Amino acid sequence: MKTTTYLQLSVMMFLEFFIWGAWFVTLGTFLGANLGASGAQTAAAFSTQSFGAIIAPFIIGLIADKYFNAERILGVLHLCGAGLMYLMYGSSDFGAFYPYVFAYMVLYMPTLALVNSVSFNQMKDPAKEFSVIRVWGTVGWIAAGLIISYLFLWDSQDGISQGLLKNTFLMASIASAALGIFSFFLPATPPKVSKGEKLSVSEMLGLDALKLLKDRNYAVFFVSSILICIPLAFYYQNANPFLSEIGMSNPTGKMTIGQASEVIFMLLLPLFFKRYGIKKTLLVGMLAWVLRYALFAFGDAGSNAYMLLLGIALHGICYDFFFVSGQIYTDSKAGEKFKSAAQGLITLATYGVGMLIGFWVAGLVSDAYAVDGGHAWKNIWLIPSAIAGVILLLFAVAFRDNSKTA
Repeated sequence: MKTTTYLQLSVMMFLEFFIWGAWFVTLGTFLGANLGASGAQTAAAFSTQSFGAIIAPFIIGLIADKYFNAERILGVLHLCGAGLMYLMYGSSDFGAFYPYVFAYMVLYMPTLALVNSVSFNQMKDPAKEFSVIRVWGTVGWIAAGLIISYLFLWDSQDGISQGLLKNTFLMASIASAALGIFSFFLPATPPKVSKGEKLSVSEMLGLDALKLLKDRNYAVFFVSSILICIPLAFYYQNANPFLSEIGMSNPTGKMTIGQASEVIFMLLLPLFFKRYGIKKTLLVGMLAWVLRYALFAFGDAGSNAYMLLLGIALHGICYDFFFVSGQIYTDSKAGEKFKSAAQGLITLATYGVGMLIGFWVAGLVSDAYAVDGGHAWKNIWLIPSAIAGVILLLFAVAFRDNSKTA
């Protein structure tokens, strides 16, 4: 790959995830502190990610794969997203805010596939080259969190009380506009499907891969993937409000520890997978969810702050050892014919269906344990810990494939 192309793709990935990290991490805190949103309303706002994930395959399948270059669609979506982000920045109540965030996520979620398409189109050996490009996305997410916490102090107690968290949307809007313009100068990525070729709905959504569910072990993994997204949603929706509410300093910046650990454990994953096999790898990932929420339940911002930081650091194991290893497992089961369809289906099932259920449950639990001046966080965190524990036990009994090769 040419140095110029590497730099272009790296900047693209950096901005793509900088934009997401610039507002999504602090969204729950912003909604509660600035817009007075209830747990159910916060869940509705986070659920727009799931609706975006469900709708994304239609946008990619109907438009990107058939009619226009991927980099041009990427540019248009991010320019429109910049406008919606600016409208979110100016919203003063949840009723005005929700339509904008819904529209934004419908436009943003397809860009996750588009940046991958642009990247893969320039690579001779994606297995070796993609990771060095994708890691800049994680760097972008971390950079956004550090800027919010340590440069502008928007998530400090004073910043929250002054309503400064709304500036995260302005920052994301500016970054989105920059990526929108930059996208038109990216390497050309023409449509993969000819205009005369028909593409069925089942092909667009990856439903052709449903036949993989005839494999009992894969069916157990598939259902477990959906269920484990319920405790996952608690982290995305509640972690930042939790840390802010109990008085943890620089909560958004400290949450970037999770992304740093994600990079480290991503490197360790192949070694663990090869030595212990797929079942033990997935079980370790599930166990990490149980432990992290138990640490959140019993930690505090004082003498037990180390428990919270350790819980955040477990994100690398939680995500890599279950979701990334699950993608590898899916790839090994799919075969050449259904590789893309299978990855599309597992993404739709987890980020679409699983997270949609998870955000709804997290919202109900948050409202159930709301108290004067805050929440009974210990009770809230013990619930996803217990859910993850039950899924862990069921998976341990029902899943019987422990292959060490993919």
